[in-house]
Amino acid sequence: MSMRHLPADYQLCGAAQEEIPDLVRIDLAAGQLFAGTGLIPEAELGDHVPEDILAAAIPAGHLHTVRDYKGRLAGFALTSLRRNTLYLDQISVHPDHGRKGLGAALLARVIAEAKERGLKTVLLSTFRDLPWNAPFYRLHGFRILPKRRYETWMLQIEEAQAERGLDVSKRCFMARRTSLF
Repeated sequence: MSMRHLPADYQLCGAAQEEIPDLVRIDLAAGQLFAGTGLIPEAELGDHVPEDILAAAIPAGHLHTVRDYKGRLAGFALTSLRRNTLYLDQISVHPDHGRKGLGAALLARVIAEAKERGLKTVLLSTFRDLPWNAPFYRLHGFRILPKRRYETWMLQIEEAQAERGLDVSKRCFMARRTSLF
């Protein structure tokens, strides 16, 4: 995996079960970036990745973290297998560590994970217009999938997002082949 995105005073690694409260704290802090955008209902801003999902992701190798030079968690990427695709469920970087390339480093780690698993594609769902959403992923080789190419599991994710109050018309699925990296 290329480390070109990772600042010298940070490192990528896995997570431990006892760090789940810190991962939740990071997710909640990162979620506050959406406050005032109107894209996520205010009640949803207090939500985070469920702890049981984080706990299950650790032994499965689906949770990657980035830490500062003191070993403190600064962000994470959560993935899952969806048929023959690696799905990027979440990238969260604490705002105190934002705009340093940590999201790009986590994304590079996710793409490397897909390659290690022999998968050809990484998929994600994101907002179309927020600079740290679709435009960010586009810079890293992701392309918007046309709705006609959505698989059943993608439509189920979209339905769950709508049930949470997200305006899915402002969201999209994006894909990237691992061979680009």
